[in-house]
Amino acid sequence: MLANQIVYLVFGVVLLIALTADLGLMSKKGKAIKMKSAVYLTIFWVALAMAFFVFMWIEEGQKKAIEYISAYLMEWSLSIDNIFVFILIFNAFKIKEIFYSRVLLIGILMAIILRVVFISIGVGMVERFHWVLYLFGIFLLYTGFKMFKADDEKEFNPKESRVYLFLQKFFPLTASDGNGRFIIRVNNKPQYTILFVTVVILATVDLVFALDSIPAVMGISQDRLIIYTSNIFAILGLRSLFFLLRGAVNKFVYLQQGIAIVLIFIGLKMIGEHWIDLILTKNEQVFVSLLLIIVCIGGSVLYSIFYVNQQRKKNKLL
Repeated sequence: MLANQIVYLVFGVVLLIALTADLGLMSKKGKAIKMKSAVYLTIFWVALAMAFFVFMWIEEGQKKAIEYISAYLMEWSLSIDNIFVFILIFNAFKIKEIFYSRVLLIGILMAIILRVVFISIGVGMVERFHWVLYLFGIFLLYTGFKMFKADDEKEFNPKESRVYLFLQKFFPLTASDGNGRFIIRVNNKPQYTILFVTVVILATVDLVFALDSIPAVMGISQDRLIIYTSNIFAILGLRSLFFLLRGAVNKFVYLQQGIAIVLIFIGLKMIGEHWIDLILTKNEQVFVSLLLIIVCIGGSVLYSIFYVNQQRKKNKLL
């Protein structure tokens, strides 16, 4: 068996065991996840991702391991940005807290399937037509600049989204949560509950986020193994991260700018690949990317917390 196949096999086994543990031991139907459980779950998923990083280093070498951890950190930081939208969706449809965990889990599993398809298409295009990378680079530049200057006043409204309007048009919907069910029968006719609507919107919103994140990851590495594993580990940790950060996500007011700078950097790196290769080796480029991601994301989070605390102090003085 080839080394790459061994890594895929280990990843699959670890994923199966982790999901079984999450579903069977750490998730209880009809029960809200408390902060303590969210902390343990987050540590569990992050530790698993870090353990896989060590395994990658041993099996695939330093360069691929660094590419993997860079891609994972990129995806993880983008996941924090997702959480704010997830909160808006739950609030818009008045979902009870006891159903959060189940809805998130199913939505995330759907998102994983969609991302695998999306990644396969993206990587296949790049392998056949290398110039597609330059298009991805231009797209990331556009997205980064747009994100950096984004106006928070234009808040996403799930009930005005195209997905919701499509579901309203083609599916018999009910405002009921079905006591945790996705389909109920009324007058012997099936009706889709608000939980079904929420799951579909969560999965499609994540796919929209993937339009940014997958090209960004491909700017770090075009290795299928790295793209698949970094994406899946980051998405699987999203549920626990949601419960951990949902009360504090509004404090990260400058995270969006930090992510935007990283997207712009990766976009420039993809466009200027030929010239960068003349200055830096691939190993050096990987380390520079990792350093920039850590500095930008970590710096934006720390500055956000500092800014919020300063604003609170000013408000107390007034």
